[in-house]
Amino acid sequence: MNTPVHAPRLSRRQFLAATGSLAVTFTFPALVKRGMAAAGPATDAGSQLVDKNLVSAYVQLMADGTVRACNGHVDLGTGIRTAFTQIVAEELDVDMSQVTMVLGDTDVTPNQGPTIASNSVQASAVPMRKAAAQIRQHLLEEAARRHGVPVASLVTRNGQVLRASGERLASYGELIGSDAQSVPLAADVPLKPVSAYTVVGHPVPRLDIPAKVTGKLTYVHDMRVPGMLHARIVRPPYLGRDSGGMVASSLESVDESSVAKVRSLVKIVVIKDFVAVVARREEDAILASRLLKVKWKAPPALGSMASLTDALASQPSKQRPLSKKGDTDKALAAAKHTVKATYVWPYQMHGSIGPSCGLADWKDQKLTVWSGSQNPHNLHSDIARMLDIPEDRIRVVRMEASGCYGRNCADDASADAAVLARELGQPVRVQYMREEEHAWEPKGTAQTMDVHGGIAGPDSLVYRFGTRYPSNGAPLLASLLMGKEKAEATVFEMGDRTAIPQYRASDLDIVALDMAPIVRASWMRGVAALPNVFAHESFMDELAAQEGADPVEFRLRFMEDPRPIALLKAVAAKAGWQPRKAPAERPAKGIVKGRGVAQHQYVHGTFPGVGASWCAWVADVEVDLDTGRIRVTRVVAGQDCGLMINPDGVRHQVQGNVIQTVSRTLKESVSFDQNGVSSLEWGAYPILKFTDLPEVDVVLMPPDGNPPLGSGESASVPGPAAIANAIFDATGLRLREAPFTPERVRAALAAANKEAK
Repeated sequence: MNTPVHAPRLSRRQFLAATGSLAVTFTFPALVKRGMAAAGPATDAGSQLVDKNLVSAYVQLMADGTVRACNGHVDLGTGIRTAFTQIVAEELDVDMSQVTMVLGDTDVTPNQGPTIASNSVQASAVPMRKAAAQIRQHLLEEAARRHGVPVASLVTRNGQVLRASGERLASYGELIGSDAQSVPLAADVPLKPVSAYTVVGHPVPRLDIPAKVTGKLTYVHDMRVPGMLHARIVRPPYLGRDSGGMVASSLESVDESSVAKVRSLVKIVVIKDFVAVVARREEDAILASRLLKVKWKAPPALGSMASLTDALASQPSKQRPLSKKGDTDKALAAAKHTVKATYVWPYQMHGSIGPSCGLADWKDQKLTVWSGSQNPHNLHSDIARMLDIPEDRIRVVRMEASGCYGRNCADDASADAAVLARELGQPVRVQYMREEEHAWEPKGTAQTMDVHGGIAGPDSLVYRFGTRYPSNGAPLLASLLMGKEKAEATVFEMGDRTAIPQYRASDLDIVALDMAPIVRASWMRGVAALPNVFAHESFMDELAAQEGADPVEFRLRFMEDPRPIALLKAVAAKAGWQPRKAPAERPAKGIVKGRGVAQHQYVHGTFPGVGASWCAWVADVEVDLDTGRIRVTRVVAGQDCGLMINPDGVRHQVQGNVIQTVSRTLKESVSFDQNGVSSLEWGAYPILKFTDLPEVDVVLMPPDGNPPLGSGESASVPGPAAIANAIFDATGLRLREAPFTPERVRAALAAANKEAK
């Protein structure tokens, strides 16, 4: 959203009553509401039409024929602003240019929880569609009443109510009048048949792109307000903690005289371990942060992270059963073929192309925060708790940021700005530096998966699976440093996403081993699903190889749901899959080629029983046996997400998932030394180059009357296993720890050659 410098502060009632209008509100489904992060009760119920923690979203038709629709989710580059606009325009029969979509502004949008788990369109599309359809039905009924004709004799088109013959009766604005009206979403709303769609299901250019390419105010980094100051945070070497888990100060002294000559310096702020320099000019804030002499207590050694398997296995954990059926011990003893393996996923960075930024203004005892957060309502509550400010005195305005696909430092920069704005009574902008972002962002967490299973019968498996996921929600850095929150001891239970395999099993024993984080870690694209499926689909390939079965046919043998069966067959056909039973004989030198397959549905652990899209990959690779370098040359990625609001948007999401997943699988891993993160610049954290991009073919399954499913993360999930399986097809090597670097490949080749001798 392009936010004006002085965005007006409107309550929900004022927002609705600003002109004649008709709004439809609706409550969030109980299933999803239970899984949402709680944000506390509304604090200003008298000025709100409906408690915004109970309202999911609403659509409002104005007297001038324009439409405003509000949604608590935000667009992270996935195109949901465009998709939501299509949905509303379709059901209201208005042009998309007449619809304004407000996303993530905590003063005027409902709290729908964080924008995670590919859940925005899936959770909001159908009720938003119904809300728009209800307004259209109201207009038809009002026109019929005024003109004394049957409702069935009328149609809507381009913001007008017409007779079926085409004669115009009234514009929408004429039927609304000057009063502000609001009605709850009806249980039974007449919806357009999909066959009548002219906007939804058709490719539409992204609405956010023009402003970005023409330099209009879009990004929080570019936001400016009068009197704005600039700040940098001077970080401690580590987050100490006392026996109760609270941050124990590691600060010993600050020498303010060391920055006395910085020309535009305004203030040095010290609150326990929170140390900041504030200046009128940004370059002076940077200079002061580098010159300020701060003495900290020596950090404790992090401990060895050389082996993630050992590091995670040595941490305390609590076993949480997820699914149990039959007798796995007995079934394993009798199984025809078995595999026992541990698969390892590394710590990874979000690697946002620009470091995080936040801006806050404290004025008239009220706080406005401009943020790139993916969780503006959660951030709103976190800041209120951190600063002991009533929630009705805080507004978070969500603006575009530099990318995230998970919990990076966007919330932290915003909270830092909020602390400093209140401290100085002026607007303060906090921009992180690259090394600060890399050191302090909550990493995509490491994970280990232990699998022991086999073939229990002609068409069923025995499966034992345990997943270790040391993560939590990453409390705000400012809150931790000021001693307001515990130092990340709380376990964040997201490791169970897709822990249960989607294959027929007669005997099953699935557990999550919940662990507190070793380093600051939170969610990243694919959350625990991507590592879990890496294990599941590598395991299935290992079983197929033991039985001498074709990997595609072997999977189909244990699948039950017709949708993923059809998808896997379609992807295999598009890729020109040729059945194979084992790797062919390969030369000892030069470049060898291979092909691998994987499939899965992204299931939300946070929202039990709710799944996003099905996806399947066929990956082609080349492996240089001399250097160990792997190149993914082609990926055929298929997805079934039901009704596609914007097919081009879905296609772009699949392509983006493929590129990022290839990078994460082949290259990305955070390095540590005894002091913490050592990957502090881009050179120490390699990502895929443009010259390494694979050819990407996308297969989108027809919706066949199915409702929309999430597309933001699903296509990433099968990627690592498909690549690992292709490497096996090329070389006969099983790589069970990512990333698949040349060093790992050479080590595996050396071990295989030694064993062969």
